[in-house]
Amino acid sequence: MVEQGDAAPLLRWAEGPAVSPPQAPELQAGGRARGAGGGARPAAEPPRRREPPGPAPPEVLLQPGRLELRDVEEDQVVAVFVVTFDPRSGNMVEWCLPQDIDLEGVEFKSMASGSHKIQSDFIYFRKGPFFGLACFANMPVESELERGARMKSVGILSPSYTLLYRYMHFLENQVRHQLETPGHYSHLAAFYEDKKGVLHAGPGRGGSLPPVYWLPSIHRYMYPEMKITHPAGCMSQFIKFFGEQILILWKFALLRKRILIFSPPPVGVVCYRVYCCCCLANVSLPSLGGTIPESKPFFYVNVADIESLEVEVSYVACTTEKIFEEKRELYDVYVDNQNVKTHHDHLQPLLKINSADREKYRRLNEQRQMLLYSQEVEGDYNPCEEDLFVLFFLEQNNRIFQTLLEVSASQDKTLTAEHARGMGLDPQGDRSFLMDLLEAYGIDVMLVIDNPCCP
Repeated sequence: MVEQGDAAPLLRWAEGPAVSPPQAPELQAGGRARGAGGGARPAAEPPRRREPPGPAPPEVLLQPGRLELRDVEEDQVVAVFVVTFDPRSGNMVEWCLPQDIDLEGVEFKSMASGSHKIQSDFIYFRKGPFFGLACFANMPVESELERGARMKSVGILSPSYTLLYRYMHFLENQVRHQLETPGHYSHLAAFYEDKKGVLHAGPGRGGSLPPVYWLPSIHRYMYPEMKITHPAGCMSQFIKFFGEQILILWKFALLRKRILIFSPPPVGVVCYRVYCCCCLANVSLPSLGGTIPESKPFFYVNVADIESLEVEVSYVACTTEKIFEEKRELYDVYVDNQNVKTHHDHLQPLLKINSADREKYRRLNEQRQMLLYSQEVEGDYNPCEEDLFVLFFLEQNNRIFQTLLEVSASQDKTLTAEHARGMGLDPQGDRSFLMDLLEAYGIDVMLVIDNPCCP
């Protein structure tokens, strides 16, 4: 049986076709990099037909008992930029709109360390209150000045990362355009004018920053809606890659631990793993109130982000820089390929797969197979595999917290082995996880499953 979700072109796009070199010398005109200020006017060029961005995927709204499709939110692109690698100066912003926006550090976020070894990539990242998506490409050129290779990234910033995926195709086309005809920015300028968002000024001289939408972290402010925007096959690839270990990641994500995923380039599919990991921790119980810590997807990070990571108590991020492994103060959980590890002694028990974990993984695969069978035989593609994955963990998490809240509201506040089994947990194997969960969420419950001989 063919698994529909695995034929995801964007998941294979990280090693896409090479960019063809310019066919004529005159196409290299205007290739001199602008300064990092990015204030240069677009070079004059003949009128061209605008390349439309890719089709916008629907937004999936999950509500108790039903799935609903609705149009995606309005465009709100706050910046568009071109980053180039200069053999003498390194990474630099050569052009941007608006000209006065702070893009400090974006030249390193949008061109991952080690990218010179690959032909193409895409990168999600955070820049202050914004999320970014950049498409990178590397093209061979016969130029001693450029040392035989031209590397650029074209990216955008937005207050919400649900907007970013729809522009992947546009950015992919534009980075190839920038490599083949450097210095021509009219398409990007027209795109920005069409899509730019208006940031509402608040009290004070600088105005207020737009809200940051941590969409996978469903909590009191977002209930009962959950917005999901991702490429087809994203969750399916995640499950296949980690196998049963997604249950280990699930526990760490639910505990809101600092999770850092290492991988050499390309980093695009690893950014999707960050997104999927955040989705493991969805909770939609409004009764949790203000007790739920916020889980923050940072996506790609590099050494320039060390200071900001030092003050974070919870995040999920990925990096291509091996130096991070040595900086244990920055993370709780380190994921190298499929190896999940932690240097904290009290978290070591969570690395072991127990019987309840295997049962959950069996049920998840069983539901996936049933869905895939219905899609193949009956042609029913609603809901899709991605929705099933998110709903599976959402229901699991809600069941756990509903039980914990009910026990905390009872007279004796006693959590027994029977309660643990009712939550789909192993009374013994998940005892450490339960204790950490109660502490992380501030739930007042007394655990009475100390005796390993208890049935």
